[in-house]
Amino acid sequence: MAVIGIFDSGSGGLSVLREVVGLAPGARCIYYSDNANCPYGDKSVQFIRERSLAVCRELVGRGADVIVVACNTATSAAIGQLRSSLDLPVVGLEPAVKPAVAITRSGVVGVLATAATLKGEKYLENRQRYADRVRIVERVGRGFVELVESCRLDGDYARKVVSDSLQPLLDEGADVVVLGCTHYPFLMPLMESIAEEQGRKVRFLDPAPAVARHLMEVLGQHGIDPADAHPGVELLSSGPDDSLRRLYE
Repeated sequence: MAVIGIFDSGSGGLSVLREVVGLAPGARCIYYSDNANCPYGDKSVQFIRERSLAVCRELVGRGADVIVVACNTATSAAIGQLRSSLDLPVVGLEPAVKPAVAITRSGVVGVLATAATLKGEKYLENRQRYADRVRIVERVGRGFVELVESCRLDGDYARKVVSDSLQPLLDEGADVVVLGCTHYPFLMPLMESIAEEQGRKVRFLDPAPAVARHLMEVLGQHGIDPADAHPGVELLSSGPDDSLRRLYE
């Protein structure tokens, strides 16, 4: 039996939770939204590390057998410290550059992520690894996290915010766009609509399915049964939980 702890700076990691529940419907999941400190993308590395460790200890105290860092920014800043500080498996995220490189036809890969993720060592290593095979263009999804946290996933204002960051990638010829933040998949229908209106065939890569599959592999490697005697999902947050519960529903 396993208790799976999942956390994010806010509600974005629900995109990962959804995939985990789909693969392991018998699991017990505890999701923690640190929305009182959201977004992490503009915080210092030290702050992100401290909050990530504090949240993980909360999850461990509630019985977590494995933790998923469902936040690219927290993974980039804190995954090493978490793995050295916690006596349990810790699964992180990274932008899906490798699969994007494999499927692009135009030779241009777009990456939408937070500023902190784009500056992270792991992402920079990946970008360098494929720099001689494709052209990688990047943009910060400015205002994306705030849209999701306020449940503004469509409408004229949301369309303008999303277009301001997405359009430069389309103009550069990107036919694959990596979503380097777990909040961003909630805006994928809007992104797809913007691309389709221009007659562009663009693939948007959501990292959540790959993370959920990797989690299942990690559970197997550690002999942890994802089925629990009391399956279900518990939602926790450091701030108001209205938007968290609305997005979960």
